Amino acid sequence: MSAHAGIPAATYARRRRQLMRMAGPDAILVLPAAPERVRSRDTHYPYRQDSDLWYLTGFEEPDAVLVLVPGRAHGESLLFCRERDPEREAWDGPRAGPEGAVDGFGMDDAYPIDDLDEILPGLLEGRTRVYYHFGRDTEFDLKLIGWLNRVRAQVRLGAQPPHEFLELGHLLDEMRLFKSREELRLMKRAARISMEAHAAAMRAVRPGMHEYELQAELERVFRRHDAVPAYESIVGAGANGCVLHYRANRAQVADGDLVLIDAGAEYRGYAADITRTFPANGRFGPEQRALHDLVLAAHAAAIAQARPGVAYAALHDAAVAVLTEGLVRLGLLKGRPARLIAGGDYKRFYPHKTGHWLGLDVHDVGDYRIDGQSRVLEPGMVFTVEPGLYIPPDARGVPAAWRGIGIRIEDDVAITRDGHEVLTEGLPRSAEEIEAFMAAR
Repeated sequence: MSAHAGIPAATYARRRRQLMRMAGPDAILVLPAAPERVRSRDTHYPYRQDSDLWYLTGFEEPDAVLVLVPGRAHGESLLFCRERDPEREAWDGPRAGPEGAVDGFGMDDAYPIDDLDEILPGLLEGRTRVYYHFGRDTEFDLKLIGWLNRVRAQVRLGAQPPHEFLELGHLLDEMRLFKSREELRLMKRAARISMEAHAAAMRAVRPGMHEYELQAELERVFRRHDAVPAYESIVGAGANGCVLHYRANRAQVADGDLVLIDAGAEYRGYAADITRTFPANGRFGPEQRALHDLVLAAHAAAIAQARPGVAYAALHDAAVAVLTEGLVRLGLLKGRPARLIAGGDYKRFYPHKTGHWLGLDVHDVGDYRIDGQSRVLEPGMVFTVEPGLYIPPDARGVPAAWRGIGIRIEDDVAITRDGHEVLTEGLPRSAEEIEAFMAAR
């Protein structure tokens, strides 16, 4: 069993070497696998590996710990994992075992997970810095403190315990922020699967069906292509589209409703994240159309900023400027746009940011600001662009025709050497494209 198709074992080894170079020769890095989560009594949620461990190994099993010991003569990359066990494997499927961790995953050495307690204190000894994600897994935090205490207890015998504890994210998040060609290939695949799924939902929608039926259309396409949902699919008809993280997906779709679908596939660990808003009966009403056109214009203005050397915040600012001017033009906000932007009045109808980093996590790691300044876009960064407008059903001082309309348009964008590439290009986006696509069903 080798690392997953798509990212070769040599790439994982290169990432580990780069991380160890950044950490320095007297450091040790400790990365536990994600714990299994009980869903109810003796059934578990589908297992998903910790993104950092996945990024550095491609190893999918629980009950594992990666330990990186830069410069260690007897091997720098060590994996503790479950031993082979024919009886358990008959129930739960094959395991790599320590032998497989070396042969299939390119580790320098591997040990049974049950030996962690015995071996780790010796690896900590003589290292000055520990890199670890504190506070992510309380149970593991306590184990690590126990191992450190065992080294500290030996100080009088000449042991040298680590004295610095550093957040692993400081090094690893920056690495993960910049996507390689191999990663972009997998992200494009996740994007293509997600586009096909959204198109299937647009084709399937009919007034009278339920939101969960559209969710089934989406997720059927995900699974057909060996992908899973990257997050809980949002299918909100009518006023449910105004609930930003709507998850019930139980309501009936009425004639005249817009349907907002925010859903993305995860393929080989990498996420896509797409939102489209379309009319259940195939035709936008006049108010729906006016707001959809406005969100589309904000989306275009944000994407036009996406190129190297531009501040990330410029995308949000461009979207906010277009949305605010449009809301004034439509009579939904009153006053001078510059004043409404400065005072944050637009947040009544546009409460969120225009995007987020995307990768092994849907809301991927990476700083948005450096030293208080919005960071500058560079090739290899991937993020979403997702402006929206939400007029709550109970919005005061708003004519009834506008109320209960929620619209978001979201695509995935990669920064290239001289501009950008929209990974989700080709899925109907404008009102014209959506109506034409739905008319051709």
